Amino acid sequence: MTHYDFDSKAIDSVLEAAQQHSTALKQSSVNHQTDISSGGKLVLGATCISVTVQNGKVCINLPLGFGSVCLPIPAIFPSGTAAQACLDICTTWGVPTGIKVSVSVAGRTVVQQTFGYC
Repeated sequence: MTHYDFDSKAIDSVLEAAQQHSTALKQSSVNHQTDISSGGKLVLGATCISVTVQNGKVCINLPLGFGSVCLPIPAIFPSGTAAQACLDICTTWGVPTGIKVSVSVAGRTVVQQTFGYC
């Protein structure tokens, strides 16, 4: 079974953006210019990759120490079906707390799962 990998450079870029955003929020909160009622929670779209359905699932290596996962794909999509897996990274005050993986076929999300805290 093929396990797909997300682009590590794209993930690093998202983590850097989250940290920069957190720093800006912290600085502006001192000046009372920004509403920080979100508690510093931010979800950023990291990257999408092309994947292929194999035996009713798509298997992905997850970043940030979450390991690997095989997500179930409905039987109406046979082996060989082209799909897209997208990764969102959830952060609180710039620190990654979880990830969300979505798999879409023909632009329609068929499965979505979160890991950690999102």
